[in-house]
Amino acid sequence: MNERETLKINAKGHLEIGGADTVELAARFGTPLYVFDEQHIRNMMRVYKRTIDSDYGGNGMVLYASKAFSCVAMYKIARSEGLGVDVVSGGELYTALKAGFPAENIFMHGNNKLPGELEYAIDNKIGVIVVDSFREADIIESLACERGLIQDVLIRINPGVEAHTHAFIQTARTDSKFGFSVADGTAESITSHVLRKKHIKLRGYHCHIGSQIFEKQSFVLAANKVMDFMADIKQKTGVEADMLNIGGGFGVWYNDEDPKLKVSDYADYLKTLIAAIKAKSYEHGLKLPYLLLEPGRSIVGEAGITLYTVGAIKDIPGIRKYVAIDGGMFDNPRYALYQSKYTVLLANRASEKCIERVSVSGKCCESGDLIAVDVPLPEAESGDIMAVLTTGAYNYSMASNYNRNFVPPAVLVFEGNADLIIKPQTYEDLIRNDIIPERLK
Repeated sequence: MNERETLKINAKGHLEIGGADTVELAARFGTPLYVFDEQHIRNMMRVYKRTIDSDYGGNGMVLYASKAFSCVAMYKIARSEGLGVDVVSGGELYTALKAGFPAENIFMHGNNKLPGELEYAIDNKIGVIVVDSFREADIIESLACERGLIQDVLIRINPGVEAHTHAFIQTARTDSKFGFSVADGTAESITSHVLRKKHIKLRGYHCHIGSQIFEKQSFVLAANKVMDFMADIKQKTGVEADMLNIGGGFGVWYNDEDPKLKVSDYADYLKTLIAAIKAKSYEHGLKLPYLLLEPGRSIVGEAGITLYTVGAIKDIPGIRKYVAIDGGMFDNPRYALYQSKYTVLLANRASEKCIERVSVSGKCCESGDLIAVDVPLPEAESGDIMAVLTTGAYNYSMASNYNRNFVPPAVLVFEGNADLIIKPQTYEDLIRNDIIPERLK
């Protein structure tokens, strides 16, 4: 087991998270269960904010990327730590607002924001909308004009940096559904289009090169290219951008193929990026832009685990051994989507030596319903509590009711105490929106 800041094995040989015994959590709340360590979440938020304050004079803001894990409790934590948030849908925006999050510190993303979502955002006076199409700029202009106001926007651009990550989560290539390419001239074209609008104010640019990135140079290269573009736009139009949103994408540890970063290592990533921005600003004679970054996965990824109960065990001699759990792709679709690799252990026997390699299968009626393949474990028994590590990001967010299974509840652990932050679903929840036509009654 690769020990993490938030996890340890206690005297009973049980896995603990945030000082809480996971076996006791499973008994109290049932399984499957998402578990989050609040202190780890706060530590990650603080390291980014402190670095901007100390190395960039506080001239910036950390925006928690809601898509990693969105619920009212997360927005409460983000607000208390002095962060802003980015949202990518009306649903995320609604949740943030219901949590009492300041609208001026909300940034809205999305490659195809619906007119109703844009109207909702503008009516609630959110801080900035990140423009991702010509049509969207036109809709924002129309809505802002009707309301007699001016809406601040950023433009999402693609600097042409190809980060070393999974192809499905590379987002800054020229061939991408996101943003406007610098290389083919569309970034300049959308800039001119927005600058002609009377009810839109262009504040700057946004760039996000991908996710699960460990190479500092990828972020530096992207920042350099965006700063070069901002200098070029100033020279051609006389307009100097005053905001730079460099996105997120800092990687986290999932298994021993990944680097295991300390909390302080993320400060080093940001320090390197800040140094590059300062150097480019000096080179081009630009004012230092207000710096925004959008960590999501690195804030909640390693702060979360998922607990399951082992059920059926099927050993196919010479082929594979399947250990089935009471969850599956409905609570964690990332293996099915990306073949994502995880670290798995038996939470009730966490100190025992691994003696076999197994595949962890879910309960869905799908051959591809797998959580992990060929992972080391002690010899599992039905009734064991299994923990899958680093599931804080993109698990609950991507969960579904496939096969009419429940999306699991979530608990937040702080100093050994656990509280529900997302309640369990019921069978009634599954049919709540079903309607019977008159002819079938």
